[in-house]
Amino acid sequence: MLIKIFALSFILSASSFAQSLPKLADLAKNSFSGRDPRLMALYQGALKNLEAQFIPADDGTVYVSTGDIPAQWLRDSSVQVRPFLFFAKNNPDVRNFLKAVVLRQARGMARDPYANAFRRDYSVWERKYELDSLANPILLAWTYWKVTNDPTIFTPDVKKGFEVAVDTMKKEQNHDNDPSYYHQELRNNPYAFTGMIWSGFRPSDDGCEFNYLIPSEMMTVQALGALAEIERSVFKDEARAVMLENLRREVDEGIKQHGIVKTAKYGNIFAYEVDGLGNAKLMDDGNLPSLLSAPWYGYVSQNDPVYVSTRKFILSKDNPFYFEGTVARGVGSPHTRRGMVWPLALLAQALTTDSPDELNSVLEMLMKSDPGDHVLHESFDPSNPTRFTRKDFGWPNAMLIELLLTRFSGFEKLPVVTRPAL
Repeated sequence: MLIKIFALSFILSASSFAQSLPKLADLAKNSFSGRDPRLMALYQGALKNLEAQFIPADDGTVYVSTGDIPAQWLRDSSVQVRPFLFFAKNNPDVRNFLKAVVLRQARGMARDPYANAFRRDYSVWERKYELDSLANPILLAWTYWKVTNDPTIFTPDVKKGFEVAVDTMKKEQNHDNDPSYYHQELRNNPYAFTGMIWSGFRPSDDGCEFNYLIPSEMMTVQALGALAEIERSVFKDEARAVMLENLRREVDEGIKQHGIVKTAKYGNIFAYEVDGLGNAKLMDDGNLPSLLSAPWYGYVSQNDPVYVSTRKFILSKDNPFYFEGTVARGVGSPHTRRGMVWPLALLAQALTTDSPDELNSVLEMLMKSDPGDHVLHESFDPSNPTRFTRKDFGWPNAMLIELLLTRFSGFEKLPVVTRPAL
């Protein structure tokens, strides 16, 4: 009965929200000011960039384009709408907008939980199974609930989508039992059971070298904790909440047992990928979730000893994807040409530091990365920012808005799930 009431409430509100689709530029245009005009130009450019990516659909949902690719990524869209969360509590149009985004995500997940991106008609754009694509929408919905205290986001379709996501996680925890998933770019590497969840692809959409991708496992720990709280508090399903907490514990224990590697120079650090057979990939990638961004989504604190050591490794030349140029230095990705720095990684660095000097240094590099169009791109040449990839890429622009609102405009950081105590 509870979810039927939520569904009716959402249908009634969704019928009219398309006519009042909130504009982020109107909500946030006066929320940041008074700093370097170069930064103001990036802020205003980010607001304008995002506004063009939200498209109301006939079924009462909102399609979120990634930018210059005509598809919606589950991961990207979860971050692209995060700036709206700062304005959701007292604005019904914003609340209806966010509920419409999550509803579309959940319907896509229910249709094919192995797909990472969908077209406007819900057909699959790309079927690369990425564990974080299941975790991101769950965390977005939980964050909305915590910010607004509005449980009507959890409609029957949303509940179904999240249940399909968890069923897929449980299935892929024992990938050998049904290795039916196939993609032509999938690497067929050996692995052992660890309690973690097998993933085929990274957040970059590149294939995993080892199939336990630690940043995505970390985010999944957070998502399972979020969903357990939703089941217990909203749906009053104690048995399912306990099941989710047990799965969460197994994944977290797998990270602790297999995802931490002892190095001579840095001590214990988190690996990027492991296979459960003793092999580990020591690196970080500019795409999120990353090891660098782990405190941002709450898996560890910024002062966690293993994270501190990992951060030192990531932001050094010992990370094979850390690059330096004449105007910027930071983490790149094997997804783009070697030597390119990703603004997403710079933003993750800024969002996970309490050092004013480090924050200002990152902001200066972001400003210098602007080739004149006043938006952030996928990657740029740190010695020649006029060379960049992805002319229109909403994800980093949303993160820039979040950074500036929380660091300079007095907005509270968005809530994160409490990490399990083991």
